[in-house]
Amino acid sequence: MSMKDEQKQHVQKALQENLRYDGRKKDQFRAVTIEYNISKSAEGSARVKIGDTEVIAGVKMSVETPYPDTPDEGSLMVNAELLPLSSPRFEPGPPSAEGIEVARVVDRGIREAGAIDVKKLCIARAEKVWIVTIDICTINDAGNLIDASSLAAIAALKQATFPKYENNEIDYQTRTDTKLPMRKWPLAITVFKIGNQLFVDPLREEEDVMEARLTVSTTEDGKICALQKGGSTPLTPDEIDQMIVLAQKFGDEQRSKL
Repeated sequence: MSMKDEQKQHVQKALQENLRYDGRKKDQFRAVTIEYNISKSAEGSARVKIGDTEVIAGVKMSVETPYPDTPDEGSLMVNAELLPLSSPRFEPGPPSAEGIEVARVVDRGIREAGAIDVKKLCIARAEKVWIVTIDICTINDAGNLIDASSLAAIAALKQATFPKYENNEIDYQTRTDTKLPMRKWPLAITVFKIGNQLFVDPLREEEDVMEARLTVSTTEDGKICALQKGGSTPLTPDEIDQMIVLAQKFGDEQRSKL
């Protein structure tokens, strides 16, 4: 039996008894903290800690030409950098598949929820619009990076204000009091599966041996705006239903911390 199979057996046995390596229950998050305004150069920023997992997110705004098919709408971009300092699993260089997935899942949740009123980002139709860019950086990976990144991104958007814009120039040194036109606050919650056990907010040791996961992005009214399946094991309709209920519950819980 390989070391990974042995670890999986230990994790699965503990979950069957509703126990985790750190003493939590299956449906229990680690302590969550949010710190705002950690970067003086970003238009909005936040640091999120879920247990020992730590992620920072920053919002930058620029003025660009809109896409031809959406001449009166601004747009959103999300980048995620999994820094080597946060885990020996990450290496310098181009974005990894895991980093791309984190960025896409966060982006999709915000975009599909219609979280930002993109029409209010229009300065001059077909000529100039605001582009909102979210940069996510991992500081320490102790499991559950997707949920931490989603919460950090939304926290940074919540705090973001426009820079001064006059005579077709942006003055990044001067912040206005005008906040981003946010309409909803979508959050991603990932539910994991090992055997017939479902649980949330894994430690890295638990996440390494998971069989399947489902990331569910929901808004404050409980609506699902995005789904992302991971892992090689299929999910039954009943398991998906249970995962969605857990995601809605913890989405509300994490939103209350904002």
